[in-house]
Amino acid sequence: MNQNYYNVLGIMSGTSLDGIDVAHCTFEKTDAWKFEIKAAATYPYPTEWLSKLKNLVQLNLEELKTLDERYTEFLGDVIQKFCTQYSIDRLDAVCSHGHTALHQPEKGVTYQIGNLPKLAKQLQERVVCDFRVEDVALGGQGAPLVPIGDHLLFGQYEFCLNLGGFANISTTINGVRIAYDICPVNIVLNHYVNTLGLNYDDGGKIAASGNVHQPLLEALNALDFYKSPYPKSLGLEWVKSEILPLIDRFQLIIKDTLRTVVEHVAIQISNEINQKGNAAVLTTGGGAFNTFLMERLTQYTKNTIVIPDKALVENKEALIFAFLGVLKLRNENNCLSSVTGAQKDHSSGKIYYP
Repeated sequence: MNQNYYNVLGIMSGTSLDGIDVAHCTFEKTDAWKFEIKAAATYPYPTEWLSKLKNLVQLNLEELKTLDERYTEFLGDVIQKFCTQYSIDRLDAVCSHGHTALHQPEKGVTYQIGNLPKLAKQLQERVVCDFRVEDVALGGQGAPLVPIGDHLLFGQYEFCLNLGGFANISTTINGVRIAYDICPVNIVLNHYVNTLGLNYDDGGKIAASGNVHQPLLEALNALDFYKSPYPKSLGLEWVKSEILPLIDRFQLIIKDTLRTVVEHVAIQISNEINQKGNAAVLTTGGGAFNTFLMERLTQYTKNTIVIPDKALVENKEALIFAFLGVLKLRNENNCLSSVTGAQKDHSSGKIYYP
């Protein structure tokens, strides 16, 4: 019989490489699910790991497996540091996304490092992880996985928008939850800001000082991906093969590149959220702190952009991966075929014991 209260950790590492998000969460099932983020922290990647993770697509499978062993140990160290820092024990589970190394669902391939059984032994905790593999095996995109959490935890909003490495969105149409990636965001912005020796464009100030380059903007908006119906998802490989070469062809100064990409992102997001009028759009992820991007988005929509408290903005994905783990422990569906295109709804993920 399932319990109704869960004390868990959620761990997320996104494509923008901001760091490893760890959130200590509790969930209670009454008539509806209630949650609380009791503590959270983001641990930036050391330079060595940043370099390795940026170049994952260049590794062959054997090299990835070797790196996976090391990354799993590193991830375990980070989780143990968090538990010590916040005096956390007696967990029901550690629920971890890992870090995406390969994501080519059209080829039936997805690989998240950091999801090895040794993580449970290192932590001496039950671990729920590797949430994407089963969905891809069932013919799905393996992404996005967050929408079940959007539906059960944040159903009062017409849209849930996440601005991380990529912008992704979920909503309900005709009683069915759908979700998909919209466009790249921080994975591109941070790439160009890094050339200035900065980790990110604080508040979008550099982008705001630039000018929109119309030919680049038109070229970005004309990419085939934006014409494809959902379900659809994006990965680092696509950015490296399609986006960066396209931008680099124009040889713009950095501030103009950033300005044009911000405009592109605002246009692509507005194209999606404007399909419903007078909608409330819950907006989370690091991009929600990009004041200039938020200003540009509001210029393209009359919908209400809702930015919640800082803890939820920064940790919604970690919160929901914690929730996906809880649903897996209950053997309840945590992956929706209407979102990923898989053959059926299912309870995805692997459970490892110490």
